Amino acid sequence: VLENVVNLFGFDNLCYLIYDDEQLVYDVFELVGSSLVEYYAMAGRYPSVGAMISNDDWGFKTQTMLSVADMRRFVFPWHREIVRAIHASGRQAILHSCGYYRDIMDDVIEDMGYDARHSYEDAIIPVEEAYEELTGRIAVVGGIDMHFISTAQPEEVYERSRAMLERAAQRGGYALGTGNSVPEYVPQENYLAMLRAAGIDL
Repeated sequence: VLENVVNLFGFDNLCYLIYDDEQLVYDVFELVGSSLVEYYAMAGRYPSVGAMISNDDWGFKTQTMLSVADMRRFVFPWHREIVRAIHASGRQAILHSCGYYRDIMDDVIEDMGYDARHSYEDAIIPVEEAYEELTGRIAVVGGIDMHFISTAQPEEVYERSRAMLERAAQRGGYALGTGNSVPEYVPQENYLAMLRAAGIDL
């Protein structure tokens, strides 16, 4: 939702327009948000779809892209509708959203109703810490940090991945994976070490 609106306006222009032409901002968010709600409703008609992920990066290292108040005004209502459409099809709703999240996590869980969240990085909140904070409230997906998996030794990747699985073994609510999408520069042996920690040998 937010990413598409930023792509349409440009980030600087969006920030100015929130003050200069608030109604235009509402209107464009409605066009983008309603289109995405329709998309998820359509996707839910296919039996092959097991769960649905909504991708929308909301922040960077220290805060959200817009103020929390503006996120609640313009962005979050549409994610609430997206989750409602996903749940109406009987699927789980997963949020992928990069950036700092502590100020908005109650919104993600209590207001929007997401079942899981993906994208964690050590420079913001390590996945181990995030899991301890969030377990029992929302599932934690991924989190083996991209810098770590790109620069560590395969044995280190394996050990950290195993430790995360062991941490969650009796409590659940965790799916092993990387902190973000896997680019081509990630050493193959490191990625395979993470899979091996989950019992997958390729």
